Amino acid sequence: MRRSVCSAVIALAFGAAFSAGTAQARDQIRIVGSSTLYPLTAKVAEHYGKTTGKPAPVVESTGSGGGFKLFCGGIGEEFPDIVDASRPITGSERAVCAANSVRNISEIRIGYDGIVLIGSREAPSMKLSPRQLYLALARTVPVQGASVPNPYQKWSDIDADLPDLPIRVYGPPPTSGTRDLLGQLLMDRGCKTFADIAAMESTEPDSFRLLCRTMREDGAYIEAGENDRLLISKLEKDPTSYAVMGFNNLERNSNSLQGIPIAGIMPEYETILDGSYPGSRPLFLYIKDDHRQLVPELSAFVASYVSDGIIGEEGLLVNNGLVPLPESERAEALAEAQKFIAQ
Repeated sequence: MRRSVCSAVIALAFGAAFSAGTAQARDQIRIVGSSTLYPLTAKVAEHYGKTTGKPAPVVESTGSGGGFKLFCGGIGEEFPDIVDASRPITGSERAVCAANSVRNISEIRIGYDGIVLIGSREAPSMKLSPRQLYLALARTVPVQGASVPNPYQKWSDIDADLPDLPIRVYGPPPTSGTRDLLGQLLMDRGCKTFADIAAMESTEPDSFRLLCRTMREDGAYIEAGENDRLLISKLEKDPTSYAVMGFNNLERNSNSLQGIPIAGIMPEYETILDGSYPGSRPLFLYIKDDHRQLVPELSAFVASYVSDGIIGEEGLLVNNGLVPLPESERAEALAEAQKFIAQ
């Protein structure tokens, strides 16, 4: 049943693309967004070019936030057609889009990933609680009832059972969806183990976010840009350092990297899918509906992306670290794709 629905979506997509005909203004799809999703979407783009004979979409790693900024810039051939995002679009981003006439946007959930702390196979293994991770990475932390600049220089300063090594964690910049969700999913969780800060979440939400999500700037947390391959090479060269990255990087490099458990839960395929791993997150495509006529291949590409061969249980991306959608969510994704194609 799933395959027949998916086949219908693909057939409809190619029909829509063909009917656009001479309305073509640009023959290549342009995709921007998540550094986590970049290698996956790049594989989809390469596969699409090889199997259809059409120009492969251009894929850029800008971070989710940077991708939405470009995507929401306006309608026209100079603006991207798709954002692949490791977090949902925010209300403020939708407002920017609307102000620039980008009002018709399709959202398709394509799978799951996790925000994980990774080290090389040579790095000391450790088990972290959300509280310990927060104390390691936050710019200010509670000490004797006051919020002070983070005094912890070594992991063992936080807990004697942790490695006696300097805290050195490479992580994503503010434009990254991974950075946003590091704050929301992990830092907030650790921050709220302090009762006085937890009380601020409802009474002073801006102050709560500032205290919980502002990262260190003293060298313990190092912003590492959007090049995940470069970041992995840094870990391989320095086994005393760690990095915050997407789970699919761990999956693709499991021979040289190890995941660090958070709250006693290992970052694994099963724990991300069932939501027990605290850093589990959905992944999305956001498509500019008004570009269907501008870029005739857009409908066919979207249909290809959501097909069983790409994001199904044995699809191309699952073999490269994507955690596939449960059956009910898979049906919703196909329905959203079909709705976009049939416009």
